[in-house]
Order: sequence, then C-alpha cells, then structure tokens
Amino acid sequence: MYAVIETGGKQVRVQEGDIVFIEKLNAEAESAVTFDKVVAVGTDDGIKVGVPYVEGAAVTAKVLKNGKGKKITVFTYKPKKGQKRKMGHRQPYTQVQIESIQA
Repeated sequence: MYAVIETGGKQVRVQEGDIVFIEKLNAEAESAVTFDKVVAVGTDDGIKVGVPYVEGAAVTAKVLKNGKGKKITVFTYKPKKGQKRKMGHRQPYTQVQIESIQA
C-alpha cells in the first residue's frame, strides 16, 4: 500500500516504513505528525485518486530530526558594472518516518 501526500508545496509518494526528507515542519523530534492532504492511495485493489484530496485518508509519521541541507553557493553579478554578490544558502528540512497509512 502506498500514498501520495502533499506537504510543503510538493507531492511525495510514501509507503509504510519509508524515511523521507520534506520541507521543515514546526514539530519537535520524536513527535507524531499527521498528513491529511492525501492526493492518492494505491492498494492491491487499485488506485483511489482524490478531487483534490481523498476523503477520510491520512498518513501518520514520526519526526526523526530537523536539520539543514548542504550549503549551496549563489553568485549574482551584472556584467560591465562591477556589481557582484556571493551568498550561501542551506535549506532547512524535516526527516520523517512513515508509520501508517489509513485509506
């Protein structure tokens, strides 16, 4: 059984036991999180697609940790003007483990 959930403006396909990195949530480590924006649920019988979400479906997960991704370098410049700027960015994330899918 799998589900497609929407979180942080993105859609993620998950199964029970999966560990996924998603956009940062306001949740402490070792706490439980419920995703109710389930776009689709796939079972042995077939797939159930919501309009826009599947009614009564939810996915529960456990927050493993919050962190930041690798640093990327952003460099902007305007040619022939002597204007340049160098910045770094680290995207925050939340690592969750999927515990159960209720269809």
